Amino acid sequence: MLWYQIVFLAVIQGLTEFLPISSSAHLILPAQLLDWQDQGLAFDVAVHVGTLTAIVGYFRKDIAQIIVAWCVSIKDRRSTPDSRLAWWIVIATIPACVAGLLLGGFIETHLRSLEVIAYTTIGFGVLLWLSDLYGKTTKTEQDFGWKSVLCIGFAQALALIPGTSRSGITMTAARFLGFTRESAARFSFLLSIPLILAAGGLKTVELVSSNVLVDWTSIVMGVVLSAISAYLCIYLFLKWLNKIGFFPFFVYRLMLGGVLLLIVYL
Repeated sequence: MLWYQIVFLAVIQGLTEFLPISSSAHLILPAQLLDWQDQGLAFDVAVHVGTLTAIVGYFRKDIAQIIVAWCVSIKDRRSTPDSRLAWWIVIATIPACVAGLLLGGFIETHLRSLEVIAYTTIGFGVLLWLSDLYGKTTKTEQDFGWKSVLCIGFAQALALIPGTSRSGITMTAARFLGFTRESAARFSFLLSIPLILAAGGLKTVELVSSNVLVDWTSIVMGVVLSAISAYLCIYLFLKWLNKIGFFPFFVYRLMLGGVLLLIVYL
């Protein structure tokens, strides 16, 4: 990979992992428009490490409190807001894990087309906007219960379909359930940690068991750039979310989906 390809792909991955605009749609465009080769397994591992570093670094205090509270709740059977949040994250992660195990092969074979990504980018973008337009803003993280958490978890499982956007669909579900923008975004970000860790772990196992030669310069650049871009993305998104809402992301997804459809049909 050339240096500008590394920079572009690492930054795009860092941004789109957490913005509700679909990382798969963005990572497929360079190959289609610029005839770039696939970035390879080692680089995928690198950007997963980078985005995981960013999310853990940003929420480090919250994560520490949640883990401690969760361990105490298991040991002493004492419930606190932090321990409940830990359990909600665990419960909401289960549907995506089960769906990945059962349907991962089918999705990989039949749903990774540019046409599917174009329509899901547009369709789930519309749902994102409607959830923000009509969803009530009455609930915070203290109002999560097992029903709402399972709804968000099943929504997250839909993100296995390319173009959906994991962060987008989980925030959409939370907004339809009446949660504030900030609560929806924060829970979505925390919920990403187990899946990024699992995806990165699987790719690492694949990399170790393969005979791929690793370009360590590309790897280091990928980790650093994806971590920096993801951290800035999280910070700015949470800072501006209440001011701008989800409408700009809806418009952007419509434009992106339109470009993809032009590529498909022209």
